[in-house]
Amino acid sequence: MSTTTTTPARPPRDLRLDVLRGWMQVSIFISHAFGTVFAWGIHAAWGISDSSEQFVFLSGLSLGSVFALKHARDGFGAATADLARRTRRLWVTHLITFFAFAAVIFAADMFLGLHGEVARTGWTWLAEQPWLAAPAAATTLYQPDFMGILPVFLWCMILLAPFLWLVDRIGDTALALPFGLYAATQVFGWLPPGLGGTDIAFDPFAWQTLFLTGAWLGRRALLGAPPLPRPAWLVALAVGVLLLGLWVKLGEHGVVPAAPDEVLALTAKDTLGPLRLLHALALAWIVVLLIPREAEWMHGAVLQALAVIGRYSLHVFCVGLFLSWAITAAFRLWPAEAHLLDLTLIPAGVILLLIFARGQEGRRYRLATARSQ
Repeated sequence: MSTTTTTPARPPRDLRLDVLRGWMQVSIFISHAFGTVFAWGIHAAWGISDSSEQFVFLSGLSLGSVFALKHARDGFGAATADLARRTRRLWVTHLITFFAFAAVIFAADMFLGLHGEVARTGWTWLAEQPWLAAPAAATTLYQPDFMGILPVFLWCMILLAPFLWLVDRIGDTALALPFGLYAATQVFGWLPPGLGGTDIAFDPFAWQTLFLTGAWLGRRALLGAPPLPRPAWLVALAVGVLLLGLWVKLGEHGVVPAAPDEVLALTAKDTLGPLRLLHALALAWIVVLLIPREAEWMHGAVLQALAVIGRYSLHVFCVGLFLSWAITAAFRLWPAEAHLLDLTLIPAGVILLLIFARGQEGRRYRLATARSQ
């Protein structure tokens, strides 16, 4: 059920999305540097969802728009083939990151004085039975520490084409599929099996809800549908959910009495608990209301730097995993200097991520120039 009969034009790049994606990558980098004081400055410290949810949601938004554009221009088969190529590239990126990270962990365990790091971070199976663990890595079901986020994107991308095919045929009713699967996951506890003694970090049966909702919105915007209605009661509900998240987090920090266990059980990250899902959607909603698509203040140096990081968020994310682990390792190796290391290494890490992103942008510009000649 298409909302238009004309071929849509490619929309201009949304600077707002690049800035937000950049902030998410900085936040994820900081959150993975366990023990840093800078963690108090990211929104995960003040709510029950974090940048992971927004990263998944915005990825669905972008890919849904891209798929819809290619579908309208070249047909469903071409759009599906393009998505398959993107999925394959992400799978290869995951495997490269997986084995490179394994090499770092093994070296740290053997040579850097971090004895037991292999076992602590879930790499024992690869160390002891690589002939089984290496193929298991290809299935994405073997997930040592930090190796759980890219697999959920892969599973979501596999679902994208069938979901948008269904949207074309039955319209918005197709949203019953991802939300129905989510409800079944919450009720029955569906979760793919983790291999090698590891757990699945992000249950794809639950997290697909954010991705496919984003894809639905991205397709909708690409095809020129009017903006979603913004009734006052819905805005008030979203603000209420954010305040609830703040209360829960303040309870964890000991500022107010802790929330009841029944409430905390609804905020689980691996299964995307219902309150966590609502908080992520409410946050995205309020951000859309508050941040215009284009504003003069977005062109300042800091936000432009975030935009560069956001444009290359996948590779920045992978590099950030190594940097955040290295910083955490430094805290453990030199605990007496941890505070000074923190104040030095976190800003340096952000600068390195920016340098890397600018390098990626320069490389992309050179390749585009070479193709045009």
